[in-house]
Amino acid sequence: MARAGLTAERLTQAGAELADQVGFDKVTVSALARRFGVKDASLYSHLKNSQDLKTRIALLALAELADRVAAAVAGRAGKDALSAFANAYRDYAREHPGRYAAARLRLDPETAAASAGGRHAQMTRAILRGYDLTEPDQTHAVRLLGSVFHGYVSLETAGGFSHSAPDSQESWSRVLDALDALLRNWPAP
Repeated sequence: MARAGLTAERLTQAGAELADQVGFDKVTVSALARRFGVKDASLYSHLKNSQDLKTRIALLALAELADRVAAAVAGRAGKDALSAFANAYRDYAREHPGRYAAARLRLDPETAAASAGGRHAQMTRAILRGYDLTEPDQTHAVRLLGSVFHGYVSLETAGGFSHSAPDSQESWSRVLDALDALLRNWPAP
């Protein structure tokens, strides 16, 4: 019999909170069971295994991040939209490091297709419409932005920029200026 109050949604939310506290790689069904003061077996009526839990957290994180980015870029264009997108992405990663790591989880094709990942790509392409890029340059630019945002955020959250001046915020602003300039003057093939 399922323990009262435990649902897949509640366990996913608690797993996401746990990921932010201890790291996504340390989230397991056992760790979650300890958090609720129950035996592991109590959770298996809601979760298949630790991989199922991690997939659910990844889907939650992708949806949360897509919602945050959509709200940030609404009604914006050009550099303003690019900066809003980038800042929403960076802020989410800093506020929710475990969930951010979860959003990077490799999903099987069917799960990925049904996830909010597609919304991320659509929003990135919507921003790029303000720069008048056509294919295949638009795809190259999507990959560039994802790589720069993820790389910067990963280095920053790991403390990679904390040991030297200038402040990482100043560098972030310069990176966004450089990306905007590059996108406005995209090189011809």
